[in-house]
Amino acid sequence: MGVNKEEISRTILELEKSFNERWSAGDNRGYLDNYADELTYFDPILKDLVVGRDATIAHIDAIYSNPHIVRSEYLNPVVHVGDSGDLAVLAYNLNTYVLDENGEEQQLRAWNSTEVYRLIDGEWRIIHSNWAFSETATEATAS
Repeated sequence: MGVNKEEISRTILELEKSFNERWSAGDNRGYLDNYADELTYFDPILKDLVVGRDATIAHIDAIYSNPHIVRSEYLNPVVHVGDSGDLAVLAYNLNTYVLDENGEEQQLRAWNSTEVYRLIDGEWRIIHSNWAFSETATEATAS
């Protein structure tokens, strides 16, 4: 029986959305509890790569506060599933919205996200996470 890449893709996207919705509501544990021990993590506010689950959790716990995100837009999601069915790469754009002082939605952030998931002991775990602000450069450049 072959690998059902469509089913794996749906599972990965559903997991990611569930972690992100928890994050948006003030519960960062969805992501943190899912991270694999060998996690590598890029954060746009850090110069260096964070290596390891414990180091990543310590970093996020030190800076996390409830963002009170009221709506998220998941744009252009693409999941690449390896032929063996135990590795998946998710890339997407994420727009997040909060309420302003008048109760109107305003965009908080626009992100580019890449998450690498591996099937470990029957569970999809994040082994690499890369978050980037989608509008940081002031001019187009390749270097």
